[in-house]
Amino acid sequence: MYAHYFGLKENPFNLTPDSRYLFLSPRHREALNHLIYGITERKGFIVVTGSVGTGKTTISRALLAHLDSSVDTAVIFNSGISDRDLLSMIVREFDVKLGRGRPTRRAYIDALNGFLLKNFAAGRNAVLLVDEAQNLAPAVLEQIRMLSNLETEREKLLQIVLLGQPELERILGSPSLRQLNERIAVRCTLEPLDRIQTARYIAHRVAVADGNGASVRFTTAAEKRIFRASGGNPRKINVLCDRALLVAFALDHHVIDGGILRKAVRDIGPAYLGSNRRAMFRRMGATVLVLAAMLAILSFWGRDVLVEGIRALAGGAAP
Repeated sequence: MYAHYFGLKENPFNLTPDSRYLFLSPRHREALNHLIYGITERKGFIVVTGSVGTGKTTISRALLAHLDSSVDTAVIFNSGISDRDLLSMIVREFDVKLGRGRPTRRAYIDALNGFLLKNFAAGRNAVLLVDEAQNLAPAVLEQIRMLSNLETEREKLLQIVLLGQPELERILGSPSLRQLNERIAVRCTLEPLDRIQTARYIAHRVAVADGNGASVRFTTAAEKRIFRASGGNPRKINVLCDRALLVAFALDHHVIDGGILRKAVRDIGPAYLGSNRRAMFRRMGATVLVLAAMLAILSFWGRDVLVEGIRALAGGAAP
């Protein structure tokens, strides 16, 4: 709607995961490198966790785009499935042909094992990627563990990538899944962006969408407000920036400043951004308490004692 007005070829803050817009913060770059390493080195199990909106699905899309033609992939986005559904979907994704007769669990596994052995003999690799893995039933996770038994004497035939929210680690840590948890060779956690990364993220997405000299600019005040309101969560950054551009378009402005961001935040409402604001206020409250305690010490004992205390906390460094 506003793309042409700002000299953009498309909306830079679309919520759909698009690997072209992947911003590789140090943590996101580490996650992508871990995924590539785990697959190319045939490590078997890889787990990537992160809160909603931190970029797990976008990372997975970037991974799939990075893999060459020697890697076959099966991608499962629907995690509300049974263990039998899982086998059926994997076989279908790999285009494995089943024998005659009613497909049983044994038939699925035998057919998949035959496919993987031929794949390995041809110098190929196979990857199973499961998104939103925290929603998988215990029986499905156990089936995935069993699939990791498909191997030669030296190599894993199937590389399994589980992407999920932080509770996935808690689920995997349960006693019933201990055997699966112990097989995970590579782990990585995606984290929100910091304030500087948030500004770079915004600039990166605008640059990717730049048609021929984009005429939109976010001020430092706007970037700071976006970071405070979003908590550095990429999905929420997108929502805020999209609304800010819409507000600016309506006002016939090309500069996104703090005032426009205030309107955008008000339009979106606290229901969406409230969790980040509460976290921010908790941090502010803790800071106020520390400052109050320091002032109390200063008034009672004097500056010299306070300075010595700060030096002790800093490991002897000068204040």
